[in-house]
Amino acid sequence: HIADDHFAQLDPLGSAKALAAAIQKEKADLVLTGLQSDDHGFGQTGVLLAGLLDLPHATIIMQIEVADGKMKLKRELEAGWFQHMECPLPAVLSIQSGINKVRYATLKGIMAAKKKELVTIPRESLGVSAEPTQKIEKIYVPTKTKKTEFLTGTPKEVAAKLVEKLKFEARVI
Repeated sequence: HIADDHFAQLDPLGSAKALAAAIQKEKADLVLTGLQSDDHGFGQTGVLLAGLLDLPHATIIMQIEVADGKMKLKRELEAGWFQHMECPLPAVLSIQSGINKVRYATLKGIMAAKKKELVTIPRESLGVSAEPTQKIEKIYVPTKTKKTEFLTGTPKEVAAKLVEKLKFEARVI
């Protein structure tokens, strides 16, 4: 546990530097991060952390199988597509929400967890500055640009125009 009253205000690089400094002391084989935070949604911390630790990284992970010192991963891509890949250990993985079903701890598990030591490390002891390296200049809702266009001509001409628009303007086919 990295203790800092201002940790939530760090940008992704500051967070990654603090985590990397703490993780390097542990010699971890596998580091799991969330895909992105709920507040700013940068989606950068896991990637930056892997770079700072000089470890392989994969993101949007939906499934992990470990065997023979490597992992078989299932990544979620766009439009319902998935990618299956292998990744060596040690590594950093950014996990997609929904990777696992929520399980509730048993009373025995809760009692055992209470007896475990939770090491707390002050951020300052890691040599990481609290000063952000990124600055958000503007957050805004983009203006809507809805446009209706009527295609004219014979059904064959309209179909050809529609295909052109879907292919080159909307880029969906």
